[in-house]
Amino acid sequence: MLVKEFMTVNPVTVEPQTPINDALYIMRKKNIRRLPLVEHGKLVGIITEGDLREVSPSPATTLSVWELNYVLSKTTVNNFAHKKVVTVDPDSTIESAALLMRQNKIGGLPVVEGDQLVGIITGVDILDAFIDIMGFKYPGERVVIQVEDKVGVLNDVASTVKAEGANITSLAMYHKTPGYAQFVMRLDTKGSNQVINKLQEKGYQVNK
Repeated sequence: MLVKEFMTVNPVTVEPQTPINDALYIMRKKNIRRLPLVEHGKLVGIITEGDLREVSPSPATTLSVWELNYVLSKTTVNNFAHKKVVTVDPDSTIESAALLMRQNKIGGLPVVEGDQLVGIITGVDILDAFIDIMGFKYPGERVVIQVEDKVGVLNDVASTVKAEGANITSLAMYHKTPGYAQFVMRLDTKGSNQVINKLQEKGYQVNK
């Protein structure tokens, strides 16, 4: 799975000289939390809803509504935007994008090709990819199998499923304890009970 398959193409952007109140209005109207700053087609920064809230005057301010609006209309996003932007390539994998977000503690990545902004991918998009990987959108029965982490075990499980006439519609694996792994499979309902029984007969620990 690649970033370009899940990113939002042609994301909403603003110019560096966009006033803060205009940027806030755009975010609320479009229901988005971040705005890339683009100048002559190039990404030059990014600003988030949190950044704008921090720089906006608090409700306790002594400014009048007119004065408050004036300040926000004269203060531009360029003054508070992040200039060193963490980006990702459209041909990068979803997992590499997720790792970048986790390492940098951010909720979205501009997607650039060369020096051109071509999209944006967010944590919600990563969740969509995870849902696809786990097969939650499709009918079937979820089965969790604990196995020894050794050569041939996946082939043995898959062969058992095939022998019982069932089909694996999705498969993921993760390591819970050293030396062991868990397969999270989604089986079509045909033959799923027989598969579970056969796997248990072979000594596998199986849970739904």
